[in-house]
Amino acid sequence: MPRYEARGVRLIMLWVEQFLVRYPELAVFLAISIGYLIGKVKFRGFGLGPVTGSLFAGILLGQFAHVPVAGMAKSFLFLLFLFGIGYSVGPQFLQALKRDGMKPVLLAIVVCVTGLLTAIAVAKILGLDPGFAAGLLSGSLTESPAMGTATEAINALPLPEADRATFVAHVAVADAVCYVFGAVGVILFCSVVGPRLLGIDLVAEALKLEKEYGITRTRAGVSSAWHRFEMRAYRIAENAPIAGMSIQDAEATFPQHRLFVQRLRRDGAILEAAPALGINSGDIVAVSGTRETLVTVLGPRSEEVEDRELLDIPVSVADILLTNREIKGRSIEDVATQSWTRSLYLRALTRGGQDIPIAPGITMERGDILRVVGPEPVVSAAGKRIGVVVAPATTTDFFVLGLAIFLGGLVGVLVTVPIGDMRISLSTSVGTLLAGLIVGHLRTRFPLFGRIPDAAVSLMTAFGLAAFVAMTGLHAGPIFFSAIAEAGIGLLFGGMVVTITPMIVGLYFGRYVLGMNPILLLGGLAGAQTMTAAMAAVQDRSGSMVAVLGYTPAVPIGHILLTTWGTVIVGIIAGS
Repeated sequence: MPRYEARGVRLIMLWVEQFLVRYPELAVFLAISIGYLIGKVKFRGFGLGPVTGSLFAGILLGQFAHVPVAGMAKSFLFLLFLFGIGYSVGPQFLQALKRDGMKPVLLAIVVCVTGLLTAIAVAKILGLDPGFAAGLLSGSLTESPAMGTATEAINALPLPEADRATFVAHVAVADAVCYVFGAVGVILFCSVVGPRLLGIDLVAEALKLEKEYGITRTRAGVSSAWHRFEMRAYRIAENAPIAGMSIQDAEATFPQHRLFVQRLRRDGAILEAAPALGINSGDIVAVSGTRETLVTVLGPRSEEVEDRELLDIPVSVADILLTNREIKGRSIEDVATQSWTRSLYLRALTRGGQDIPIAPGITMERGDILRVVGPEPVVSAAGKRIGVVVAPATTTDFFVLGLAIFLGGLVGVLVTVPIGDMRISLSTSVGTLLAGLIVGHLRTRFPLFGRIPDAAVSLMTAFGLAAFVAMTGLHAGPIFFSAIAEAGIGLLFGGMVVTITPMIVGLYFGRYVLGMNPILLLGGLAGAQTMTAAMAAVQDRSGSMVAVLGYTPAVPIGHILLTTWGTVIVGIIAGS
């Protein structure tokens, strides 16, 4: 019986192999599915994520079959991913180069350059070939897109096709070996090791920085001051302090709370609010404000009244893209004092896809998305002053998408960069990334140009990269273990050196040369390594969101430089 069972298993394995070889496109989808399943598994808060999970899934399936992988399909998906990344960070990229973000930007440059130099040195010491060297860099610095630029650079080398195929497979092998420590190392360094080396208390430093920006932490059971807008009706008592005041003077009584009278009922009639209109005892006023302020400030002093007709005021919520030069660089507190912001409340501020804490001292930058709430006419007028109301796009501008990728790739092929005695092509990958940056930036000036729905961008970036690395894993799977044996244990330890060295250099450079705040420094280190999980770990241990202010200026620089390094390290190692 065991003999028949063994034969049955072999037949099943043979069928699986033949099926995967005959239908490689289905093998890719299976690898992505398994990869996302692997990516969801976490141990003490750490997980590989879907991209690295897809790489391992591809390698696993590659053990069963030599699945043919189409080079054009890999390139197509990777270019879509790169354009999507550039499109996403484009609105913030140039702002990151402005003076307010120069410290995190310089930090990111130093960290990325140190990572490249360390990877080159380790690769030469270990005698790694271009593929292993590129995988060492992409895995240790946790930038999977560098695998794509490295693959393109390898395919352009004047070598036999068999050698190029081997080097491409080595990229995936080295990335898989080095990525785990790369991710864990950055997370632990930013959240545990870095604070200890600096001798700081994360919680205390976060509280201190929050105080500088004017961030107020919410109390349990009470909504955040920026989270919920409400309008309530209150009867003015005979001895009320504001009785006899004009609406303008009454509102000025609570300037820090931003309470506004929308209209009032007097002798049964509803009167629209005007600055000079007086408030009499017995009037019922409709007051707008944050829930917290209405409950804690007006609640104990006034009689709340249920008046549905009075409160029936059209209220609008809108996302507005900040493009106005007169507003960028100004603090929330400053803008809130303008007459046109009367009755307007800021519920959320998003920068580069990350939520920014709302506080008086936080400055607003071009490309920020402001979610505001208030009476419909006020929101409409504010949208024209701030920039453009962002209505969800329903269709993709394929004309701009296709032409931008074509022109970006063309520029990447034509432009070469001299490095020593070599001239390295910018590559179609880097050209496409830059094209995405340009289109994304132009969006802030011409909001109707090159519109792509957020869901489409998410599909391009998430699916594009996951599919690319899954195919890379399928290609590397058959030689994975033999390649590890060839590279030896030195690859693993070399990867550790490449991960830690730029972190240490960046930590001391940022603290003692740039003089950065420790919390912003740690957030900047996470951004330079494009490791969102590391920033989240800093936020978790500090109990504050404020580290994101260091992360957002650094992460677009990290994406661009680390992705480009895939091309650079292949050229340097191949030419040495």
